[in-house]
Amino acid sequence: MIRFSQVSKRYPNGHDALNDISFFLPKGSFTFLTGHSGAGKSTLLKLITLTELASRGQVLVSDKNLSKLGGNKIAAHRRTIGSVFQDHKLLEDRTVEDNVSLPLVVAGVDHSEIRRRVRAALDKVGLLNKAKRYPITLSGGEQQRVGIARAVVGRPKILLADEPTGNLDPALADEIMQLFLNFNQVDITVLIATHDYRQIDRFDCGILSLTNGRLQNHEGDNA
Repeated sequence: MIRFSQVSKRYPNGHDALNDISFFLPKGSFTFLTGHSGAGKSTLLKLITLTELASRGQVLVSDKNLSKLGGNKIAAHRRTIGSVFQDHKLLEDRTVEDNVSLPLVVAGVDHSEIRRRVRAALDKVGLLNKAKRYPITLSGGEQQRVGIARAVVGRPKILLADEPTGNLDPALADEIMQLFLNFNQVDITVLIATHDYRQIDRFDCGILSLTNGRLQNHEGDNA
């Protein structure tokens, strides 16, 4: 599903964010991406979404070499990926359902289908009863659930999360992580960048560990 082959990323200022990274994550795997702040976790996720391009090496997703994609193929690739962020990135002047529907609106999905899929996504994260609310009226955990609903409403093959529990207390973090596990159990490949080693200890799954842009270990997915 996701394969990095001797991938490096150097920014114009000369900073090497990633150095000679190689790993493979099979379809349906659940993997944590760990490492200190600045280790390269966010950069690695950006290479998968094509927000950034690798300087050297190959990134393949579903057997597609991302360096060879262009134009409409980039947009189609991004629609196969759902992304969840630590700061939620919600539009404060839009309702919960409007925030969740945004990827489908951009993709030109029919209005009736958007409504059906948004309701289904909100139901899965336990927020169907708050569809008409605005993000500012929700708790931090609820806002993160909205972000997850938005990430999965497009039925992605891959779900990426960058420090999704970083601003949550342990109980809420457990609830959010359970949602990721639920989606993984319906064959969505999940990759979560996190400093939360308590969560890592709770799961029997794959671990990618970065230090200063280098992969220190790749423990296989046993989930």
